[in-house]
Amino acid sequence: MSVQSGAYSGPYSFATRFGEERGTNPEELIGAASAGCFSMAFSLILEGAGFTAISIETTAAVTLEKVGDSFRITTLHLSTRGDVPGIGDTQFKELAEQAKTGCPVSQALAGVTITLNTELHNT
Repeated sequence: MSVQSGAYSGPYSFATRFGEERGTNPEELIGAASAGCFSMAFSLILEGAGFTAISIETTAAVTLEKVGDSFRITTLHLSTRGDVPGIGDTQFKELAEQAKTGCPVSQALAGVTITLNTELHNT
């Protein structure tokens, strides 16, 4: 499998999804898309509120569970850490929640429980 931009080309199979073979899988790609989309939306929301982020680092953990006779993505947990001078923890969390719900990938995953953990790390 390869993506249009050329940023990824490699194995994509049952063994990369459920086995030990190196490669990616749909859940990993959805997690990466969600983390990237969230970080971009968060940066834009922060700028709109008058803050300039020095850095925003987001990871995503996707849970795939058997539901009935098929598998389903049931949760996606985002963890973000930001270095944003001048912002307080409460406002940081509030703006992060806006980014979580406003990000186009989050909207595409309507029906999936998306949780968020934030960590403000100002230097």
